[in-house]
Amino acid sequence: MQDITKNNFDFIRVLLAFIVFVGHLGALSVSPQLKFLEHSPVEVAVFSFFIVSGFLIARSYERSSSLKSYAKKRFNRIVPAYLLVVFLCTVLLSLVSKLPFSEYFGNAQVYKYWFWNSIFMNFKSPWLPGVFGNQAVNGALWTLKIEMCFYIAVPFMFLFFGKNNKYRNVSLIVLYFLSLVFLNYFEMTGKPAISRQLPGSLCYFIGGMLLYFNFDKFIQHKHTLFIIAIITVWIDLIFKIKLFSPIMISIIVLYIAYSFKFLNNFGKYGDFTYGIYIFHFPVIRVFQTLGLFEDYNPYVMGIICMLTVIGIGVSSWHFYEKRFL
Repeated sequence: MQDITKNNFDFIRVLLAFIVFVGHLGALSVSPQLKFLEHSPVEVAVFSFFIVSGFLIARSYERSSSLKSYAKKRFNRIVPAYLLVVFLCTVLLSLVSKLPFSEYFGNAQVYKYWFWNSIFMNFKSPWLPGVFGNQAVNGALWTLKIEMCFYIAVPFMFLFFGKNNKYRNVSLIVLYFLSLVFLNYFEMTGKPAISRQLPGSLCYFIGGMLLYFNFDKFIQHKHTLFIIAIITVWIDLIFKIKLFSPIMISIIVLYIAYSFKFLNNFGKYGDFTYGIYIFHFPVIRVFQTLGLFEDYNPYVMGIICMLTVIGIGVSSWHFYEKRFL
């Protein structure tokens, strides 16, 4: 049977982060030449991150020696870098604010932004005064509060639906469909932003958990399941309803993770994905605010922006994130 530790999750996460970056580059650059990049499947990439988390966090919790050990690992992976990007945006974006320094740092909104974003409640105060036309500073951070909720939920899920519970699969499938009811209701009523929040996004996380709990069966039948998943996702797309596609996308993601062995060592130089993900949004907006996409060749600027984001992600890992791990 295939070793669960030999996988391509590092490659998948980099690929997903790149898909999100490309989609946001097309939308935030406000460049007609780059507008086609908006077709990048950002939503699928974000949900795929939740699938990967469902699988890996279930494994992390099961392998942790105690609840305290699990909590410490999860806290150190997410919170330090998250607080860093919130702090740096609060301070450094004063350089691109239309307000003078004295007015900027004397504005109560600056401290509201720092406070609410530091406790993962980005929606309470997403903007900084005079920055990006008072639009959201870092629209990518909304997923992190959901991720934290998943981390908190996993010990409870194990308590009720743990690996040795004979009703585990049935219980998780019930939760899966309850999540889908929420997701589809708000999508059909024209409120997709609400549908992506909890509990709508839970179905993707559960998809990852289900495949972890049934890993041996998945590996045994992965080729057949992959073909079924591809067909089923297309059917859901045709009827414009998410019914089986979350679990089927989970199968596709896990199939990639446990195929193509040449990608197993993709992360040997470090895990840059998180840094790329949390920093890319404000970096693109700074490029746009400075008029770089408008004044220069937008394709060249897009590449330079991408390299800047990668550089920040690599630096964040080597000089900051891995110190906590």
